[in-house]
Amino acid sequence: MMTSPRRSKAVGFIFDNMEKIKVAIQGVAGCFHDAAAREYFSGRSISTVPCDSFPELFEVMHRDTSMLGVLAIENTIAGSLLQNHELLRQSNLTVIGEYKKYISHSLAALPGQTISDIVEVNSHPIALRQCEQYLQRHPAMKIVEASDTAGSAKTIAEKHLMGHAAVCGRYAAELYGLCVLDDDIQTNKRNFTRFLILAHPALADNMMRGSRPDKASLAFTLPHTQGSLSAVLTIFSFYGMNLTKIQSLPIIGREWEYRFYIDLTYADHTRYRQSIAAVRPLLNDFKILGEYEDFKE
Repeated sequence: MMTSPRRSKAVGFIFDNMEKIKVAIQGVAGCFHDAAAREYFSGRSISTVPCDSFPELFEVMHRDTSMLGVLAIENTIAGSLLQNHELLRQSNLTVIGEYKKYISHSLAALPGQTISDIVEVNSHPIALRQCEQYLQRHPAMKIVEASDTAGSAKTIAEKHLMGHAAVCGRYAAELYGLCVLDDDIQTNKRNFTRFLILAHPALADNMMRGSRPDKASLAFTLPHTQGSLSAVLTIFSFYGMNLTKIQSLPIIGREWEYRFYIDLTYADHTRYRQSIAAVRPLLNDFKILGEYEDFKE
């Protein structure tokens, strides 16, 4: 079984005078956002603030500038979470770090249940799809979609639903007192989710003092002219920037025009700043979403 990559510590974060770090997450306690937050801030005391949706996560953080956030941005199987790119761009939050977590799904039910007892399986539709081959081998189990993986485990525990199982993480199963009937049931074993760590700008400046960022997330639009994107990428290449991701989204109300989201890594921060200065005149609606340390697996 594969294990999640671990980070030894969060980047230079200054929280000496705080008893707990407050972290907004999407989902209930035990969800993968919750697990990612606790792994990223391993060794520190944190209090997670569950949010029902990603827009709510941003609203909660907007109301409390002392709060951090953990936001899923892409998955190796499902791809990019497009809504979250836009929510981040429209917010005033800054990316201060990232965490790549291995996603392992378990089949969990009330203690005393066996696989032959299960007649219904509940989970988020993406999780169910990721475990499709396993579930097909158990045709007696009815598949019922729910809003959350950990939420399904919580419901089964609270309502004492015999004959029901949740597809969830082992952390959620243990948190709600369920028994893991089978582990690592996802079809593709290379299942990772990349999470961004978010903070308000003033807090981010304080927390990032002394850090050495070597990665940046940018958003911009381009003039609707031939070769505009190629020109930008050529400049980044000239300055030694390594483009690790490029994502485009259509701009609503502007037919056939797109907004670009890119991640790039660099070894020389001065050359990075020079590359930004060089491409800036070619870009519209330019925004640096964050400069932070590249996650080393």
